[in-house]
Amino acid sequence: MNPNSASDIVFFDLETTVPNRTGQKFRVLEFGAIVVCPKNLVELESYCTLIRPGDLSVVPVRSGRSDGIIREAVAKAPSFDEVADKIFDILDGRIWAGHNIQRFDCVRIKEAFAEINRPAPVPVGIIDSLGVLTEKFGKRAGNMKMATLADYFGLGQQKHRSLEDVRMNLEVLKHCATVLLLESSLPPSLLNAQWHNSPSVTTRSRSLLHSNPDTLNNKPSPTRGKSSNKEETSRKSPAPTSSTHHQRALPYARQSLGKMTDGVRNILRYAKSRPLNNFLKHSQSVIR
Repeated sequence: MNPNSASDIVFFDLETTVPNRTGQKFRVLEFGAIVVCPKNLVELESYCTLIRPGDLSVVPVRSGRSDGIIREAVAKAPSFDEVADKIFDILDGRIWAGHNIQRFDCVRIKEAFAEINRPAPVPVGIIDSLGVLTEKFGKRAGNMKMATLADYFGLGQQKHRSLEDVRMNLEVLKHCATVLLLESSLPPSLLNAQWHNSPSVTTRSRSLLHSNPDTLNNKPSPTRGKSSNKEETSRKSPAPTSSTHHQRALPYARQSLGKMTDGVRNILRYAKSRPLNNFLKHSQSVIR
């Protein structure tokens, strides 16, 4: 345990192979993490490394993405055993944070340490931004994938590289918290009446109804076809859900956030220097 860093938050992300046959395991190809102070979200430390799996044949020779991890890139990288000490030190005894980490990254970390017969690092708490944002921000941006959320706030394209992704994860949280803070300062009548009745504003219920009229009537929707591009399919996609609760008027349309006013942009820039927990604390009235 590292008692001196117990209050620090470590955002981390793994890039892995994607099993293509029954019985095949995920293999970690890259680990990236940033340690941030929970009081002001300042980055205190960062670490990133490519990792060479025991069997290089599981790594693709080519990638559909320009910055994808290929066999040549990891051929001379250290093995997990060689970087395990550093990964353990940066994770153990801290609060873990990341997008969909409970279902994916936490599991892969435990598996990787088990394979080298070493105890895995233990968190003092876990913040899964997928669950937090689903509950508090809602699906106004579409699905809850990091790439979709980043595009919604104009943060650029997700790189699918560990260090870049964890920094993007933190920025997405800051932006979501800022929007919730702004909503919490609006009069209830404006939230529940003006925007709800305005045809130019996309509410969550209106968005669901527009995309699938049967959704709000609890009718089953046709099964969507699966993508044929396996490599571009995220191995960390959020679990599907049929829940449509908390459908409430939302003050920002999908289109309007893409064209934010200078005033809102200034507030978002100001928010980057403010603690995330303060924003969430002041936005409770809108999400209860």
